[in-house]
Amino acid sequence: MNKLLERLIEKNKYLVQYGQVADYIPKLKSANPEDIGICLLDMDGNMYCSGVYNKKFTIQSISKVITLMLALVDNGEEKVFSKVGLESTDEPFNSLYKLDLSLENKPANPMINSGAIIVTSMIKGNHEEKFNKILEAIRKITNNNTIDYNREVYESEKETGDRNRAIAYLLKNKGLLEGDVEEVLDVYFKQCSIELDLIDLAKIGLFLANGCRTLDGGYQGCNIEIATILIAVMTTCGMYDFSGEFAARVGIPSKSGVSGGILSVVPNKYGIGVYGPALDKHGNSIAGFGILKDLSEKLGLNIFKICKRN
Repeated sequence: MNKLLERLIEKNKYLVQYGQVADYIPKLKSANPEDIGICLLDMDGNMYCSGVYNKKFTIQSISKVITLMLALVDNGEEKVFSKVGLESTDEPFNSLYKLDLSLENKPANPMINSGAIIVTSMIKGNHEEKFNKILEAIRKITNNNTIDYNREVYESEKETGDRNRAIAYLLKNKGLLEGDVEEVLDVYFKQCSIELDLIDLAKIGLFLANGCRTLDGGYQGCNIEIATILIAVMTTCGMYDFSGEFAARVGIPSKSGVSGGILSVVPNKYGIGVYGPALDKHGNSIAGFGILKDLSEKLGLNIFKICKRN
């Protein structure tokens, strides 16, 4: 397996020339586009890694999966999805265009920024308690108490987050956002700045693949019904306005972040973390997409693939 992963990195590393590292968050501009890695964990606890897999990076929008989990635990499915939809979108992840139309009464889904900001506001507690719940959940899921947020990236996001502020105040005006806008945004900027490596990311994937349970029982904060919702949302919305094509060509439920990480889940089989900071026009790792596409074909991981009958 390690040799396969190495070959897939080698095959797809040329794609970085067609991508670009995120530059609208200044601290992300320094990422090396050649840093490509993958880690895969199976249900027996076996770990396979290749490339740059132990370098830390901020999870950015991958954090939206964890915050959605916590909001569902705290509020239940009916309340959460009364304020944010379950529909895919053809708009960029940071768009507020449709949100401002009179016919649109809530964000399309929890994986775009507007939906994610609402979800963060629904986690119970004050702004410090909200963030601590997010951070502690990630630490318990990964069994890694050293995970923390990157202060420099957090400050960078906070200083340049005017578009997210515009989105949040519009949500507040529409009666969708709970609590103080600036406090909710502070939690949102911090959650995006949480830093981990691909081993940790693959552990989160395996947690989801196992029905929101760690293999050692170290985290039991939710249930298989919530895991099903999370995986479904990742499938339809996790790769932004590229989600439909990604589902058709890769068929692995995934969630990307603009730092270059991709969290992938093969239900009942694998948790996968991929990293490659050069992004395509949708904000997804361009080499990561190529690697996951080839891995899906090699191992038959496409959840939509119909087996031929004799």
